[in-house]
Amino acid sequence: MNHNLRHQSSIAQPLPSAAPCLDIAMKRTNGNANKISVADRPFHDWYRFVLSFPPHLVRDYLGNFELETGKCVFDPFAGTGTTIVEAKLLGFVGLGTEINPMAQFAGSVKSTWSANGRDLLLEAERIASLAETQIKRSRKLRELSEEQSSLLLTNSICPIPLHKSLVLRDVIMASGQHGFVDYAKLALAKTLVFSASNLHFGPEVGVRGRKIDTDVVASWLENMRLIARDLASVEGNRHLNSNIYLSDARTLIGCLQPQSIDAVFTSPPYPNEKDYTRTTRLESVLLGFVSSKEHLRQLKQGLLRSNTRNIYKDDTDDKWVSSNEKIQRIAGEIEQIRLGRGSASGFEKQYHKVVKQYFGGMARHLSELRPYLRPGAHLGYVVGDQASFYQVMIRTGEILAEIAESLGYEVLRIDLFRTRLATATKQQMREEVVILRWNGNI
Repeated sequence: MNHNLRHQSSIAQPLPSAAPCLDIAMKRTNGNANKISVADRPFHDWYRFVLSFPPHLVRDYLGNFELETGKCVFDPFAGTGTTIVEAKLLGFVGLGTEINPMAQFAGSVKSTWSANGRDLLLEAERIASLAETQIKRSRKLRELSEEQSSLLLTNSICPIPLHKSLVLRDVIMASGQHGFVDYAKLALAKTLVFSASNLHFGPEVGVRGRKIDTDVVASWLENMRLIARDLASVEGNRHLNSNIYLSDARTLIGCLQPQSIDAVFTSPPYPNEKDYTRTTRLESVLLGFVSSKEHLRQLKQGLLRSNTRNIYKDDTDDKWVSSNEKIQRIAGEIEQIRLGRGSASGFEKQYHKVVKQYFGGMARHLSELRPYLRPGAHLGYVVGDQASFYQVMIRTGEILAEIAESLGYEVLRIDLFRTRLATATKQQMREEVVILRWNGNI
């Protein structure tokens, strides 16, 4: 592998013999690189992770890959569907996999544009009126079950906003309007996170302040107006189909056809201590995507191993990188620091395992993906360097490129997307885009 690849610092330099697209040639400052522009809010803004990568990044790279209209773009870690929505807007088939059911639901709804915007809004106004009437007539606040409440971050939502949200949810679910419920549930998910709850994101999810009361129904109706407006803007237009499967990116059998993927653009989890299920916990519980601790455990067992909260004794992904000296050295250094400090907590004992299981899972994914790629397919993986485990630096992009090369991929380059300040170390951490090409040689 050409180790000088790490030093390429411009965003999305043109691929060999390819002309750079206009968006890529534009300079983006580090401060706005990850921000979503006003022009990009349609569809994307229905619901998205706070730290999702921006649509312009997808657009830039798909343009750089020089795909013909109608080609198939795949996102194996689809999240809330940024790549899938952008692919559809650009005239491509968008396919994805996502194991978090709330995120998979969101991405699927955001890329389904068959509903009539005017009819949707009329039904939303009817539902809002019914919900307001029921809220006013309520003599007792509705609550979650004890088990459901135990799944939430403490004080993540106050009793009155929770009551209003539960009333609205039940009225939505009772609607007989075909094609309405999924849009309405997604609008409620956004309302829960950004209007009704006490949650804040920066970058970890936490609780701040207390919204004793808030107009849940009005916020939801405004979100429904946004959805209806965006749907109305594409009425009569023909867009290619899209689909996001509820599936683990490490096991793609049954989701894809052999040699059907023309390009991949994705951002897998980073190897850190972030429990990604916490980001969507409130809406997942209230909308029924997670109903118990056992259900949550099953969800975590299906995730790529990126933090100590989803490491299990039967995990075997580490065997995929057992001969990778760099990964073994990093894991060994982390474990030696733990032993030297005499740290015996359950989480700290897992730190070195996260590194091996994470990169092993990525190796397994890249191996599994190969039969579904057309020869010549380009791939972009947005990843970030990490120092979450005793401040031992993990050069994620560099290691991922080495793994890909060992599996037969051609490593074209590693682009700098942006840098971010690590609060613990005060170091500037790199977020990069690893660009690969599959030439069909297994």
